Amino acid sequence: MTTLMIQGTTSDAGKSTVVAGLCRVLQRRGFSVAPFKPQNMALNSAVTIDGGEIGRSTALQAQAAGVMPHSDMNPVLLKPETDRGAQVILRGKVHGHMDALDYHAFKRTAQESVMAAWQALSQRHEVIIAEGAGSPAEINLRKGDIANMGFAEAVDCPVLLVGDIDRGGVFAQLVGTLALLSDSEQARTKGFIINRFRGDIGLLEPGLEWLTARTRKPVLGTLPYLPGLLLDAEDSIGTVQAEKQRDTLNVIVPALPRISNHTDFDALRLHPQVSLSFIGPDQPIPAADVIILPGSKSTASDLAWLKRQGWEAAIARHLRYGGKVLGICGGFQMLGEWVDDPEGLEGAAGRVAGLGWLALSTRMAPAKQLRNVHGVLAGSQVPVSGYEIHHGVSEGKALERPLFDLGGHFDGAISEDGQVLGTYLHGLFDHPDACQALLERLGLASASRIDYTAHREQALERLADTLEAHLDIEAILALLAPVGGAR
Repeated sequence: MTTLMIQGTTSDAGKSTVVAGLCRVLQRRGFSVAPFKPQNMALNSAVTIDGGEIGRSTALQAQAAGVMPHSDMNPVLLKPETDRGAQVILRGKVHGHMDALDYHAFKRTAQESVMAAWQALSQRHEVIIAEGAGSPAEINLRKGDIANMGFAEAVDCPVLLVGDIDRGGVFAQLVGTLALLSDSEQARTKGFIINRFRGDIGLLEPGLEWLTARTRKPVLGTLPYLPGLLLDAEDSIGTVQAEKQRDTLNVIVPALPRISNHTDFDALRLHPQVSLSFIGPDQPIPAADVIILPGSKSTASDLAWLKRQGWEAAIARHLRYGGKVLGICGGFQMLGEWVDDPEGLEGAAGRVAGLGWLALSTRMAPAKQLRNVHGVLAGSQVPVSGYEIHHGVSEGKALERPLFDLGGHFDGAISEDGQVLGTYLHGLFDHPDACQALLERLGLASASRIDYTAHREQALERLADTLEAHLDIEAILALLAPVGGAR
């Protein structure tokens, strides 16, 4: 077993993408490889084969490695509920709710989970490609660090540092980050990767030579900017959209403060007949064919935000003129009559009025539903698959008209007039048949059939090809010796 860690100079430097690409490169070369992210803070998550919950980007990396996602791959997941507090997931299961100071004191316990998960994963795979979080040079977070160099020091693994040249200042990013590390941390940093380069590499080469001379660390490659690469995002809402046909279904989504699993919309961004826009705070709410209320980690507070932003009146007007509304998970709960959180599982305890478009009420329960599901669109043979991640338990007359038949149980609801739909199912547009049928229900005549899962595979292959062409893979394999030397 051997471990290599990819760290970045900033958030969104490209760590997740590089790890996914390396996992696919090694998988294609016959290695048993797995991704590992010691600590992650994200509201995009996935259900694992062992019934746990991990960050969605780590699940994508598992797909790149050709293995099923497992809770050992992301032992600490922090799901922000407020600006100062988060739900803490340890090895796939809810541990509790903590504010930032309490979690800082909790890190020693969290580190035990990290090391136990890493050791368990190491027993099952030859190579672990670990991913850092944010930057290793956050001075205020260095004490008790388990996300970056603290983990690398604990397991004694080499580190590669990624910098994003598209943001500008990449040499300052790399040199400055290295300067803020301890001597031992600098020594285990074995080289740099420059990400998202556009232009003539000849103009960059003098800078690369200076960087190597200044730091005595090699640049192991410069990765080009990859336009149109659509992969599951860690945090930020992606902007990549496929080229659209003239006749499109216009879909708008409120960008809730605690929006979760916005990767649900990646398949729609890819669809040639769908124009999808996220509407942020204080932006005008445009006319549309469909409004989709997304998932939320803090349903009651995001519902209050939705009302303050004018969405309640906008939805009423939208439905009056024949538009369609779909709610997913937290958005589904908002469409009901009440949301009750007596124990404060997602924020302040209390009961709040929903938007009232579906005859159901939701109560937050301590036991979290975590499951991958398969079934059909209710009343049809159209296959659907997805996953559930929620505390809410919904009851009411609206559930007598379900949206999905999942074999062992029914899910979701459809209003009597068919204009309002809701479901707990994430990933509902990823299956090509389900996506086509759902878009037709939402008003798109003769919807094209697209296969988002196949697109994701093609994107991973494109990414791996790019790494093979632009990184010194042999030097990276040497860091993995003796495993690398054995091939």
